[in-house]
Amino acid sequence: MLQFFRNIFKSKFGALITLGFLAIIAFAFASSDVANTGMFGGVTGGDRVAAVGDRRISTSDYSNTISNEVERARAQQPTLSMESFIAGGGAVQVLEQMISRWAIADFAEVIGLRAGDRLVDSEIVQMPAFRGVSGNFDAEVFRQALAQQGLNESAVRNDLAMGLTARQLMVPVMLGARLPVSFSQRYAQLLAETRIGRIAALPAGAYAPTGAPTAAQLQTYYTANRDDFIRPERRVLRYASFGEAALATVPAPTAAQIAARYQRDIANYRAKEMRSFTQLVLPTQAAAQAVVNEVRAGTTLEASARAKGLATVSVPAADRAAFTSQTSAAVAAAGFAAAQGALAAPAQGGLGWYVLRVNGITRTPGRSLEQARGEISAALAVELRREALIEATARIEEEFSEGRSLAEVAAELGLTVATTRPITANGLIYGTSDNAPSELAPVLALAFEMEESEPQLAETVPGQSFMVFDVSDVTASAAAPLAEIREDVTLAWRRDRGMAAAGEAAARVLQRVRSGQALTAALAEEEKNLPAPQPVSMNRNQLAQQGQQVPPPLMLLFSMAEGTAKTIEQEQGLAWFLVQLDDIATTDLPANSPAVTAAAQQLASSAGDEYAEQLIRAVEEALEVETNQAAVDAVIAQLTGRAQ
Repeated sequence: MLQFFRNIFKSKFGALITLGFLAIIAFAFASSDVANTGMFGGVTGGDRVAAVGDRRISTSDYSNTISNEVERARAQQPTLSMESFIAGGGAVQVLEQMISRWAIADFAEVIGLRAGDRLVDSEIVQMPAFRGVSGNFDAEVFRQALAQQGLNESAVRNDLAMGLTARQLMVPVMLGARLPVSFSQRYAQLLAETRIGRIAALPAGAYAPTGAPTAAQLQTYYTANRDDFIRPERRVLRYASFGEAALATVPAPTAAQIAARYQRDIANYRAKEMRSFTQLVLPTQAAAQAVVNEVRAGTTLEASARAKGLATVSVPAADRAAFTSQTSAAVAAAGFAAAQGALAAPAQGGLGWYVLRVNGITRTPGRSLEQARGEISAALAVELRREALIEATARIEEEFSEGRSLAEVAAELGLTVATTRPITANGLIYGTSDNAPSELAPVLALAFEMEESEPQLAETVPGQSFMVFDVSDVTASAAAPLAEIREDVTLAWRRDRGMAAAGEAAARVLQRVRSGQALTAALAEEEKNLPAPQPVSMNRNQLAQQGQQVPPPLMLLFSMAEGTAKTIEQEQGLAWFLVQLDDIATTDLPANSPAVTAAAQQLASSAGDEYAEQLIRAVEEALEVETNQAAVDAVIAQLTGRAQ
C-alpha cells in the first residue's frame, strides 16, 4: 500500500512541479485547493492546518485537496478508500505538497517575481478543457467548466498565477546542473560492480506461536492494526436490461407512410445502368483519335498506351451521374453510348481527351410502388420500433425524475429485476474472485457514484439495448468487525509474533556471524527448520533489470560494505533476512566510456532535482512553516468518519 502512494506522489518536489508547472494540471489543482475557503464544518482544533509565512492553509482547503487526490488515485486503484489512502500516508503527502507549493509561491513574490494577466490568459487559452468545437479557446466553455467545478474565475486565475510564478523561480534552479567527470566515472563503476555474498531467511512461520491468543491479546492487536483489515466499499445492484422486444406492439407502417417514403427515395427505385471502364487520357483530340485507330487495327488499348509512355486506369462501376461528376457530360455521354467491350469515341473532359473501353454493363430495372412496398414496409417497421424505443427511454427517465421506483418501471415494461451479490468498484463479487455480471460493465463506474435507491437508465448498446438499475445497498469502506474476522486477525497476530521472534533470532545469528562463526553454523544453533543460505552473485545492471520489484535483501546487499553482514525485515511481514557480503568485484572505466557519459546525463538530471529540493527546504525554513497537528488530526477524523 505504501508503495502505491509513493508511485502516486513520487518525490515532494516532483509532485510540486507537476501541480504547479503544467497548465491543465494547475487547473485541476485549483479545483481542489481554492474551491472553498471557509470553515470546515464539524472540525475542531482551529480553522487552519498550517501556516506558511503570512499565508494560511485552511482546514477546508486541506480536506478538499485530500478528497480530490483520492478521486484521482482511484483511476489507478478503483477500490481505494479514504481510510486506506490516509493509512498509506496519502494525507501526510498532500499536506507536504501544499506547504511546499505555498512556500515557493510566497518566496517568489518576495523576490519580485510576478505573473501578469496576459501570461495567465495565455495559459488559459492553451488548455484543451476550454476549447470549443472549432478547436480554439471558447469563453463560454471556460465559464461552464468553472461552474461545473464550483469555482470562480478570480480563484482560478490566482492559482494559475501562483504556479507560473513558482515556475519562474524553480526552472532556472534545475537547468544546467553538472557534476565533475570523476564523480560520473565513479558512479558508472558502481553500476558495473558485482557483489558476491549469501542471503539467509528466517521465516516468521518458524517462530510463530502455535497456541491461540487470549481475547485481550487479540483485541489489543486488532485495535493497534485495524487499518490492516479495511474492507473496500461494496454495493448491491438491482437491474433489468431491455431492448425493442420489451415494447408494446408497434403499429405497422400505413399505406400513406409507405407511399411518402417511396416518393422520398424515388431515385433508388428508378431503372439504373452501371458501367465500368478502362480509361486513357491524352492531351489532344488528334492523339486520342490515333489511339482509337490503333485499337481498331488490332492493338490493345493498354499496349497503345505503353508505346506512348502512358498508362491506362481502371474505373469502377458507376452510374451516368456519378461518372459525369468525375469526368464531363461529353465523356459520360460517349462512354454510356458505346456497347460492352467496345471503344467509345474520344471526348473532352477536365484532364484532356478521354478514350474509354466499356468493361462491364449492369442494368437494374426500375420498381413500382407495389414492387417496393415490402422492402419499404420492413425498413419503416424497424425505424418505428427504434423511435418507440427512444420515446420509451425518455418516458422512463421522466418517471424516474418524478420519483417512480425501479420495481414500478420494470413491472410496466414486463421486466424481471435481477439483484447482484455485493460488488466492489473493480468489478469483482466481494470476498471472491468471481466477476460481476458482464452486462453491468457499462454502468459499473456510474453505479459507484450514485446515491442509494435512486434508479437510473443507461444505454448499454447504442440504439439497441438499455438498462434500468439502482443501488439497493451500500456498505462503506471500513475496518471489519473483529467478531467477523477473528480467524484472519488470529493468523495476523501469529505472523506478527513470529516476525518479532524471527527478528530476535536474526539478531542472534548476526552476532554469531560477526563473532567469526560461519553463517550455516550460526543458523544451525537456532534449532529450527530454517532454509539453507542462498549464494548471490549480481551486478547493479542486473539489479536494475528487476525494475521496482527488487527484493529488500538484494537492495541491502548493494548498500553494504565488503566483509559485513546485516539483517532486514521483509515488508510483507513474512520473514527476516540476514545478508552477508563477501566480495565486491569492480571494473575500471575510462573517462570517455559510453557508460560514464550516460551516468553523467543521469546524474545531471538528479542534481537538478536535488538543487530544487534543497531550495524548497531552505524556503520553508526561512518562512517559518508551522503545522497545527490538532487541526490535521481533526480533518482526518472527519474524512474517515471517526470524528466524535
